[in-house]
Amino acid sequence: MNHNFFSIAAPGARTLQPYQPGKPESELRREYGLSDIVKLASNENPLGPSPKGLAAVREALAGLARYPDGNGFELKAALSERLGVPMAALTLGNGSNDVLELVARAFLTPEHEAIFSEHAFAVYPIVTQAIGATARVAKANPPDHEMPYGHDLAAMRSLVNDRTRVAFIANPNNPTGTWLKTAELEGFLKSMPEQVIVVVDEAYFEYVEPVLDCPDALKWLGHFPNLVVTRTFSKAYGLAGLRVGYAVSDPQVADLLNRVREPFNVNSLALAAATAALDDAEHLENGKAVNRAGMANLLAFCRQHGLNWLPSAGNFLCIDVGRPGREVYLELLKCGVITRPVDNYGLPRFLRISIGTEAENARLLAALAEVLNR
Repeated sequence: MNHNFFSIAAPGARTLQPYQPGKPESELRREYGLSDIVKLASNENPLGPSPKGLAAVREALAGLARYPDGNGFELKAALSERLGVPMAALTLGNGSNDVLELVARAFLTPEHEAIFSEHAFAVYPIVTQAIGATARVAKANPPDHEMPYGHDLAAMRSLVNDRTRVAFIANPNNPTGTWLKTAELEGFLKSMPEQVIVVVDEAYFEYVEPVLDCPDALKWLGHFPNLVVTRTFSKAYGLAGLRVGYAVSDPQVADLLNRVREPFNVNSLALAAATAALDDAEHLENGKAVNRAGMANLLAFCRQHGLNWLPSAGNFLCIDVGRPGREVYLELLKCGVITRPVDNYGLPRFLRISIGTEAENARLLAALAEVLNR
């Protein structure tokens, strides 16, 4: 018997395109029979998780028969002290993706609109469509801009109307790596009506070098009650497999987000690991140093081979490979190197490549040189 469940599904779900993650190493092993694999596709920390976080996980294993602390008191207390914000301003999530969805569930309806930029993080259109709200997509900066394909805040501002409830901004942006400077982002926040929740997604904040004019949006929370800042432990803290992130906002906004949050959305191991990792400054600094050196090597390779790239403040580089990026991606897979094509983001000639360890980067560069010279 054939069933047509699409006919009874919610309108947003019928045409929703699921998020496309980076290819797992296990999948490449099955497809190509390879065992020596380098994964540089998902902007993970190549040094792995914090040693302090791992120790906390081991200690927490004995308590797995119990539900986690649904309010995440210890992690919130640690974040409150580290960030200088009240605990009431915090919302914990199953990764920062989760808190992005909470914003959509709390503030969007089929009668309302969300705005975001072209080439921005794929989760923004997904959570908007899943709710049934209308997505308004602003044209990105042109290729010859200082921040090619990055957010054009004037274009975003022009889309705001009485139905607008949420504006999503990634800073730095994924997948481009581009960033908004202090004056322009602050100016955008000042121009937004109070009924528009402005989400500044700072998943890559820890990788931002001090010399870059890329602001810490948390410093504006006292001035803009409609501002929500999201961060994650998946990147610089190396806890992607545990899925834990958070939002910082006005306590009234946080109260609404916590009302729609699923009970026990962050598991016990994630809570323990994140709390401990937050205090592991050495691991964080080591990861930033590895990223700095690896980025320099990748940029030198691009210059040597005449490749263009997008400016990046994250732990990845988006490179114009001069041909369809997916073709190069597929050839690199045969070499045991996993990168990320971004044609689904409207950038068909680009590959997004995460920065790995020195050995992983060397393996990538050798394989990429071989593929590009064919």
